[in-house]
Amino acid sequence: MLKNKVVKNASWIIGCNILQAICSLVITMFTARYLGPSGYGLISYAASIVAFVIPVMQVGLNNVLVQETVQHPEEEGKIYGSALSVGLVGSVACIIGVFSFVSIANAEERETIIVCVLYSLVLIFQAFDLIQYWYQAKYLSKYSSIVSLLAYLIVSGYKIFLLISQKSIYWFAISNVLDYFIIAIALLIIYKRKGGQRLQFSWRVTKRMISVSRYYLISNLMITVFAQTDKIMLTIMMNEEATGYYSAAITCAGMTSFVFTAIIDSARPAILESLNDGEESFERNLSRLYCIVIWLALLQSVGMTIFASLIISLIYGAAYKAAIPVLQIIVWYTTFSYYGGAKDVWVLAKEKQKYLVYINLFGAIANVVLNALLIPAIGIIGAAMASLITQIFSNVVMMIIIKPLRRNNRILLNAINPKTLVETIKNLTKK
Repeated sequence: MLKNKVVKNASWIIGCNILQAICSLVITMFTARYLGPSGYGLISYAASIVAFVIPVMQVGLNNVLVQETVQHPEEEGKIYGSALSVGLVGSVACIIGVFSFVSIANAEERETIIVCVLYSLVLIFQAFDLIQYWYQAKYLSKYSSIVSLLAYLIVSGYKIFLLISQKSIYWFAISNVLDYFIIAIALLIIYKRKGGQRLQFSWRVTKRMISVSRYYLISNLMITVFAQTDKIMLTIMMNEEATGYYSAAITCAGMTSFVFTAIIDSARPAILESLNDGEESFERNLSRLYCIVIWLALLQSVGMTIFASLIISLIYGAAYKAAIPVLQIIVWYTTFSYYGGAKDVWVLAKEKQKYLVYINLFGAIANVVLNALLIPAIGIIGAAMASLITQIFSNVVMMIIIKPLRRNNRILLNAINPKTLVETIKNLTKK
């Protein structure tokens, strides 16, 4: 019965993500063409700054809410009431932080400051996004997935209106506020109708949750550094146009990410359960997951490297020609990134989570240093190289340096062996 719930829950998430990804690609294509590299780069810059402060706003609560719901079902009203309260207070503080940062970093750029502040207003309603973990804990993710998809479709229609009526960049900056506003209202209504407890704030529950969640804050922040530092540094050290080219390449490289996420999320429960059958069974199944993820990612990387010019031209147009060499580099970053996501299954199974802090911290430092060195030397190509090197360092080199994690490298070596690929394909096609 539980297995059926998990499968149905995952199916709704994956299905809605596929539809949303397709819709996102189409809207991004037209928006990027309309705004041009400079305007698209400015929106990407604002999005990166806001993404940077989200871990601070959430204080790691997103990592513990499902567990809290399962362990203390009688207090779910206090759990989510407290989480939303912390998120709302954090959102206001973060909006002030965003304004302060851009006022210093972009002191003479009025348009940049306005766009970043408008974009940051999304944080107020994004705080309500924490309630989605109640839906996960109750195996009701189909509701949150449908709501997210419908909200995105409505916002997509709004963006089409903006494109047709040729509105200014300020209207695009605030469009995500509408998205999260719809999601927040809908999730709260469904929460109440599905019998959710009355939401209320509790100092006791807040302190209990933060005593655990605070350990995730640094790790989540460092992960955000991986994803956003390059775009922020590109804008500050070069210009919004460079960020626009770079963001276009990243969007193309990551447009199949939901496929890899689905593979990893679907395989995780079965692999963890195989621990009960012994270490050999566990490592064999994990090796197969690594094999599928790595070889699929490599296939994608080769394809995008060869057809980068065609992909950029079709999606973004001739104005984004400078993004082609960036895509040819950054797409190889995804191979190590997706492997990193699969690797976390082993980390969880072997209870090595404490080492993630060191991996993410040193990886973030390496990313900032490399960007600082390479962007002035070779521009957006340097940012792409910095991201690729950082992923290799974090997901391969650090796993060699930290002794308790070295066992995983043997599983990795077995996974990239062509013989394992043949065996995995036979296993998948076996009736």
